[in-house]
Amino acid sequence: MLRNLTLSLLAATSLTACTLAPTTVRPTLPVAQTWPTAEPAGSTTAADLAWKEVFIDPRLAGTIDLALKENRDLRVALLNIEKARAQYGVQRAALLPGINAGVSGSKARTPASVSQTGSAIETEQYSASVGFTGYELDLFGRVRSLNQAALQNWLAVRENSRTAQISLISEVAGSWLTLAADEDLLALARDTLAARDQSLKLTQSRVDAGAASTLDLRQAQTLAEQARADVAAYVAQVAQDRNALRLVVGADVPADLLPAGGLVTAQIMPDLPAGVVSDVLTRRPDVLAAEHQLVAANANIGAARAAFFPRIALTGSTGSASGELGDLFKSGSGAWSFAPSITLPIFAGGANKAGLDSAKASQGIAVASYEKAVQTAFREVADALAVRDTIADRVGAQERLVAAASDSQRLAKQRKDAGIDSSLTLLDAQRTLYGAQQGLIAARLVRATNLVTLYKVLGGGAPAA
Repeated sequence: MLRNLTLSLLAATSLTACTLAPTTVRPTLPVAQTWPTAEPAGSTTAADLAWKEVFIDPRLAGTIDLALKENRDLRVALLNIEKARAQYGVQRAALLPGINAGVSGSKARTPASVSQTGSAIETEQYSASVGFTGYELDLFGRVRSLNQAALQNWLAVRENSRTAQISLISEVAGSWLTLAADEDLLALARDTLAARDQSLKLTQSRVDAGAASTLDLRQAQTLAEQARADVAAYVAQVAQDRNALRLVVGADVPADLLPAGGLVTAQIMPDLPAGVVSDVLTRRPDVLAAEHQLVAANANIGAARAAFFPRIALTGSTGSASGELGDLFKSGSGAWSFAPSITLPIFAGGANKAGLDSAKASQGIAVASYEKAVQTAFREVADALAVRDTIADRVGAQERLVAAASDSQRLAKQRKDAGIDSSLTLLDAQRTLYGAQQGLIAARLVRATNLVTLYKVLGGGAPAA
């Protein structure tokens, strides 16, 4: 009988048919086929580059590597993959019959007062069996559709974890560069404060000697106190930047990994290829996750359609039974059962139709979500390319502004010392130079963070699944 039961199971599983789910067709990308900037088309994109090839600075690379090991959000994302894979395993198990073995025994006594024979009766019964219960014969693909939906949800979670890693790398790099920029601003403020304090002392000496007015002294004090306030503000900002970097990394960052030398020494690959629009967008993990969700939505439609058709379940077992434990496996004690059942939906109060309508609506939502993910990705890349195309001009202009302001301050000091101009002209020149130097640091930060952003939005930073 065990052989016949096995053959029955094999025959049942072979009867399963294709699902009723609609075929998934990737929607046409609702964006332009070229980038809105003068970006040369090429087969290579930044997503093909490992993050260590892009972030060349050893201190920055070491900080990113530490974050990939210690960041808690990334740990959660990776554990979510394991959770989704386990859930898929649970659903996948429904494709095969669950076979169980069992041994049972019972012993009972019926008193004479209620016995039909007028005397007490003692009975014993023992059984041992192996079989399956309620295995669904998946003729219309309901179970297979649910299995496909679970599989696609797992794949979507895996792509989301890649998105989390890409975002983490970008966030760490951005925090590290911001710390470097604020340290540059702090160093500039301290140098400016030292120069203005020296100027203040000289002005005080001139006032004491009657060679300068009290107005000159107050103007010098104003500049010195402004620089002193900036130093205090940047000291606090640098401390906050380090706290932010520590949080995103997930651990204390060693001193030998913190920025040294400022933004000008930070090494990041300057030329990141954008590649072809369709290739870039369809490879981004967030777009891939949306595509997996679309496939899962189609699979749920298949499961909802299958609910309109009969559901066939099989239950069977084989084993032995005996009134004596010692006779349980003797010849002639064999027992078996086979109980197929069919459930035909006749009236469900519209529940099946509502379930199908809900699945179709979810599929429409998945299509719209996929298209929105593509449009968002296109906009992010286009924005990053727009900044890259203009940032060189911005930094260059700011460098020339610093050079001009520095020369203007030098000339203003010479004219003041010669008695041609008042001290007010020199003070204005000093303010202009200080502001230009701050602007140059800000422009360099924009240039560096733009490279980080461009690498992120092109899908770089996580290996393909």
